[in-house]
Amino acid sequence: MINGVTIGQAAAFVGVTVKTVRHYHKLGLVEEPERDSSGYRRYGSADLSRLVQVRTLAAAGVPLAEIGPLLDTDAALFAAALADVERLLTERIEELIAQRDTLHRLADGDRALLPDRAVALLKRMPGLGFTADEAATYREGLVLARALVPEGFDDYLTHVEHALQDTRFVALSKRAEEATAWEPDDPRIEELATAAADHFLANPAQLKIVTGMQARTEAATRYTLIRQYGAAQTPAATRLSALFATKLRSAGIDIPGNSN
Repeated sequence: MINGVTIGQAAAFVGVTVKTVRHYHKLGLVEEPERDSSGYRRYGSADLSRLVQVRTLAAAGVPLAEIGPLLDTDAALFAAALADVERLLTERIEELIAQRDTLHRLADGDRALLPDRAVALLKRMPGLGFTADEAATYREGLVLARALVPEGFDDYLTHVEHALQDTRFVALSKRAEEATAWEPDDPRIEELATAAADHFLANPAQLKIVTGMQARTEAATRYTLIRQYGAAQTPAATRLSALFATKLRSAGIDIPGNSN
């Protein structure tokens, strides 16, 4: 009658090497079984159970020096310790899932830099009549707005989402992109700045796109103005942005930066 299994069989059953089993013996985590009449050490079910416990706790990240006392404690303390190990494992799993999701997002340049809501907004833009270049301008603005003021980005994105449902807002945005190619003294620039300012003043919810971040950082607000009225820093775009800001200030809107 076989009284147990060999060390090699025990190691294979537990999923470790023979060297690891011997290391457990050396540390006193698992007692070495007595040799049988043939001179072999035979591992019974109790030995295998102890090996499985040690190996499982070690794989879960419990230091080997802590495993022995943990296994030898009373049932209540052992259960509490296992709960702590489970909590740590859950945290590790969540971290690994987040890392996996990040890897998936790297396959999509937009998703690597922006949350799903922003990516969905960008995907809507061709259907709203925006060209690829205009959508790229918005993408750049969203990325930099998120980088400048991450804590205010969700609110900012909400304001933009709602504004894009307004055909007048969309038309002004497209016109502002076109204006980047105009000459800086083109009279249409002042006309556009006036029209844009009038539109925002008449739509306080949309005005938050411009003013929403100014309490957090002046740089972010200046960038919001630039993004909204042409990301390309051409002389025309710079003049349009300055005129727009000046017209809002004259209406009592607090816009950081120089008024000139």
